[in-house]
Amino acid sequence: MNPRFPIYIISKGRWDRRQTSRTLESMGVPYKIVVEPLEYDNYANVIDEDKIICLPSNFSEQEKGSIPVRNWVWKHSIENGDDWHWILDDNIESVERFNNNMKIKCETGTPFYVIEDFVLRYENISQAGMNYALFCPANEARSPIKLNTRIYSCILIRNDTHYKWRGRYNEDTDLSLRMLKDGWCTVLFNAFLIGKRATMTQGGGNTNTIYNTGDNRKEFAESLQNQHPDIVYVTWKFNRWHHQVNYKPFRKNRLVRKDGLNVKRGINNYGMVLKSHERKAKLP
Repeated sequence: MNPRFPIYIISKGRWDRRQTSRTLESMGVPYKIVVEPLEYDNYANVIDEDKIICLPSNFSEQEKGSIPVRNWVWKHSIENGDDWHWILDDNIESVERFNNNMKIKCETGTPFYVIEDFVLRYENISQAGMNYALFCPANEARSPIKLNTRIYSCILIRNDTHYKWRGRYNEDTDLSLRMLKDGWCTVLFNAFLIGKRATMTQGGGNTNTIYNTGDNRKEFAESLQNQHPDIVYVTWKFNRWHHQVNYKPFRKNRLVRKDGLNVKRGINNYGMVLKSHERKAKLP
């Protein structure tokens, strides 16, 4: 199964790596990759042109990071008549199913479809997405989903919520918090994960632009604190500055089922099966 709603990848300076587009192509999942005009030819040399969306000319050499592009994508999806859209970072190396403490790479787009199927059962979900594989160690138990927390990097967004991306840093957390404060629910899936490189570990994206100012992690954390001083504080741990968010106030945000919803009892694996692949012998 493939997703019902469009998948957008926003990418800058990573036509040589293009991890997310390679991942989706290996899964047979359709997508559009959104690039700046000055980089269009570089991407067109390695990706089919019908999969590329070129931004308007005023998006060349943006200094505000991905925020204007994210808002342009949201508007583009609405103008196309979509109820939801996916927006993915460009450094996702795998989509995995986490079940019985095993992480298994997925070969089809079914995880996207399953998440869509879940959110469409409820009236008040504004965002959903997949957690990082890094945050779900195989030796620790995790629930299939986590409600009312930050959604990042692989995000399904409801189009009619009338929000916009804003700021310069931690824009994913800020958007989730604004939605949660207004009573919406967010759903982070642990049942499906993304294998993703950590921020600032490779060139391209925001690494060479807004993050290319030295070690300003305290500034990043303080920017979110300034936006949400009631629930965010700055802390020092793991030898660097972090923001810490208190998500407890959002426990009261309860999912509201749609009227007439009828979900069949029992386990629905959506056609997913576990396959064994023989390892290829290494060449001498």
